[in-house]
Amino acid sequence: MSEPPILLSEHQGVATITLNRPRSMNALDTPTKDALLTALQDVSADPDIRCVVLTGSGRAFCAGQDLKEHLALLEAGDLDALWSTVPDHYNPIALTIYEMAKPTVAAVNGIASGAGASLAFLTDYRVLAASAGIDVAFARIGLSCDTGTSWTLPRLVGPTRAMDLLLNPRTITAPEALDIGIASEVVDDATFPARVTELATQLASGPTLAYAAIRRSVAFSAANNLSDSLAFEGEMMRRTGASSDHQAAVDSFLAKRPAEFRGQ
Repeated sequence: MSEPPILLSEHQGVATITLNRPRSMNALDTPTKDALLTALQDVSADPDIRCVVLTGSGRAFCAGQDLKEHLALLEAGDLDALWSTVPDHYNPIALTIYEMAKPTVAAVNGIASGAGASLAFLTDYRVLAASAGIDVAFARIGLSCDTGTSWTLPRLVGPTRAMDLLLNPRTITAPEALDIGIASEVVDDATFPARVTELATQLASGPTLAYAAIRRSVAFSAANNLSDSLAFEGEMMRRTGASSDHQAAVDSFLAKRPAEFRGQ
């Protein structure tokens, strides 16, 4: 029997979703996209999951859309099936990652290209192995961008650099990705798995309700003026201030002991 295209494991509040088509560099065919969306929705709804890691198997993180499937649909003239994948798959995958009320980490173990790079851009924190690379490859095959790239990439690197990467697609190294703001950190290949585990465990034990509110505040302020952003910050402060996590942190501070957060 063939291996499932998506692997899901859980440990100490951390869910790890692994793209599992190593022979195809974890390219996204329809079964993989269906399974990825289901896995993301499942961990998003699970209150016991407090951090989500997205990674790839083998030497790639994700090569983006499976071009063999893409070419087969082109040759068959099935344009409805060809382009419906954006609203049917890529859009809900992007929204589910971005709107998840718990921290998300892209553990970029190898090349992340096209929609694969876009998946990483959607997460809160991007850890790149030193040998990994990022390639926003859409224009190379005469296509526009999808999976939220037009929204995420300018926010990560600024509009000028985003247009450069989109109009002149090339593989950028992990150090360059760190330098321009795509990578949160770069880790030697040998210590990469251990660092991902350490980071995800740390986030899972933190105030996940506050993390989600911070993400929402940052996204809101990117598209609104200062006055409205201040009001939104006040709303998020009121919501998190009423949480049991905040009360636990205050009690722990007074008792001079570490806080235990539950995301509530």
